[in-house]
Amino acid sequence: MSNSNELLPLILTGYKDENFLTKVSEKPDEYKVMINPESIKWSRKIDYSEEEVEPGSMAPSQPYKDTPNDVLSFDIVIDCTGIVDSDRLDMKTEIANLESVVFTYNGEIHRPNYVKIQWGDNLMFNSVLKTFDTTYTLFKPDGSPLRAKISLSFGEYISPSNVKKEEGDESPDVSHLVTTTHGDTLPQLCVNVWNDPTYYVQVAKYNSLNKFRNLDPGEQLVFPPIIQPTS
Repeated sequence: MSNSNELLPLILTGYKDENFLTKVSEKPDEYKVMINPESIKWSRKIDYSEEEVEPGSMAPSQPYKDTPNDVLSFDIVIDCTGIVDSDRLDMKTEIANLESVVFTYNGEIHRPNYVKIQWGDNLMFNSVLKTFDTTYTLFKPDGSPLRAKISLSFGEYISPSNVKKEEGDESPDVSHLVTTTHGDTLPQLCVNVWNDPTYYVQVAKYNSLNKFRNLDPGEQLVFPPIIQPTS
């Protein structure tokens, strides 16, 4: 366990497997922030299905739909003036290293890296990048940037196998998160999830898909609670 008085940087580490067991092959495989975030926003929400107002009712009922994955967002500052770290003076290299870990497409896994966010013993968040916004705030006389604020947001990532473990149920009335691979089709994925290929139409509609074969690899699809036909 770390010394409570030790200044620890927030670290972003790239992984090539969805269970966060194997770091990426290419270097850098991690990025240590130069200045720790001043604040971190951890967003959670619950989605409900809006239904028509029943006669005599004052408000629409809101049956539970699902609980989307958490989102972690924060700003980091890259300072290449030499005041923070005299060995890290190249803004282009800093941005490239950060992008390599969290943003750049990894040809080995056919998607950007999975990213573990860790800050000491108190923060551990397995995720994938959602947004990466760069604002340059200080420049040399020639216009090259010396300081930048990077606004990042990450969506929590739970592998499909762990989603099933957490749910403890493979019934069509629970949600499942699936990441597609080359050659996947919706009917086959429905067999994998529910042992029934006939739900693919509802899955396609929920994810706004216009095809059910030759899915793009690396796409995250939600297999929602399925509405059972009434007898």
